[in-house]
Amino acid sequence: MKQIRSYVLFALILVWAGMPLVVAAQQRYRVAACDWMILKRQKIGEFELVKNLGGDGVELDMGGLGTRDSFDNKLRQSHFQKLFKRTADSLAVEVPAVAMSGLYGQSFAKHRNYKYLVEDCLNTMDVMGAKVAFLPLGGCGNDWFNQPEVKAEVVKRLHEAGEMAVARGVVIGIDTPLDAKDNIKLLKEIHSKGIKIFYKVQTALENKRDLYSDMKKLGKDRICMIHCTNTDGYTLAKDPAVDMKKMKKTLDGMGWSGWLVVERSRDTKDVHNIKSNYGSNIEYLKQIFQK
Repeated sequence: MKQIRSYVLFALILVWAGMPLVVAAQQRYRVAACDWMILKRQKIGEFELVKNLGGDGVELDMGGLGTRDSFDNKLRQSHFQKLFKRTADSLAVEVPAVAMSGLYGQSFAKHRNYKYLVEDCLNTMDVMGAKVAFLPLGGCGNDWFNQPEVKAEVVKRLHEAGEMAVARGVVIGIDTPLDAKDNIKLLKEIHSKGIKIFYKVQTALENKRDLYSDMKKLGKDRICMIHCTNTDGYTLAKDPAVDMKKMKKTLDGMGWSGWLVVERSRDTKDVHNIKSNYGSNIEYLKQIFQK
């Protein structure tokens, strides 16, 4: 009997000792989905939906912008702040990032209320405990980086926004069409620790980058988060343009860890099937990155 107890104790010690390794392996890469793409932009049901899809978190959007001066943001109201945070916590669904997707349509370089937009986003991040903001520069035009005056304004505004983020202990991740070399140059010009690259697989592939080489050149410390999907056409497991095993090997080699966010990669033959498209993409990313 004494010998049996010794074996049991020894087995428990082995399990206990191994648990941190298992947890670390699972948490090196976490998987989330964009709420605006699963048609739950700032809707309380987004947390339960992402949980049911198998995700670890949700990238919450600031709400529509259109041609307005401010986002249509519910999270300014204390009622919604409490409701959203309580619901997310109860389902153990994290909010790693808050997105300003409205700036896909409006120009960050020209918007007269840009500082308020950034401050509003930072306040929402505080509410939800997010550490990264997503700021797309698509609304600035397809060639803003080749227009000296526009680029100078973008750099100036991003420096200001970055310093606002630094004061809050968070970062703002930008999506640009530039390659690693030019992104590094841009970050140096911005000169703020509060600005990093929110790497978008779709953007890299559309601009004919070698995805894996580009990420490696950019380096782990400049990438704050990854939109880990391509444009619509195929789900991730069937997409011939993306080798997720190679991406994991690349990120492992860089020493990068963090959140992989599902944005698109929908099957165009069944594009409105959220459960099928996002469920399969989340499952596939978890198979590659968490197992």
